Amino acid sequence: MNEKSGSFELLEPSTPEALVPDLWLEPWMIAVAVVLVFVVLAILIFKKKRSAPFDPLAIRQAAHAEAVAALENITTGTARDAAIQSSLILRKYLSAAAGDPALFETHEETISRHEALKDFSEEARAAAGQGFARLASLKYAAEIPDAAASEVVDESRRLLKTLHHGFRA
Repeated sequence: MNEKSGSFELLEPSTPEALVPDLWLEPWMIAVAVVLVFVVLAILIFKKKRSAPFDPLAIRQAAHAEAVAALENITTGTARDAAIQSSLILRKYLSAAAGDPALFETHEETISRHEALKDFSEEARAAAGQGFARLASLKYAAEIPDAAASEVVDESRRLLKTLHHGFRA
């Protein structure tokens, strides 16, 4: 019986902090993350400042080209359908080229606005009023109008040309 007798000496318990695992995040990691955030913010700010300048002429040209192409693609047989499509195309043009809310308004709302088409010459405004009134009369006629669809599209092309050249600079 060669057993060693154990001592019954009381030891101090280990501190609770020793049981908590070490944080894997080092101070240098925090510093690198802060620097990266500042670099990304600086890049975003400089990119925003160097964005392309607003060119209203380029926007007008693009809207005009889109409207001309859309008017060329009208292949409807009735004047009412041609008037509906032409009106939508012209109102989209006004919305893009002049920033006018005509796309989202009725004919009456557009006419009743005093600042409607303020960027256009008097001749262009008068032509727009007459042209949109003609399109509205074709769209909302009780019976299908006798006008030819090609005639409606041609009138719309002339109105588009007048509006495109009617800007006051």
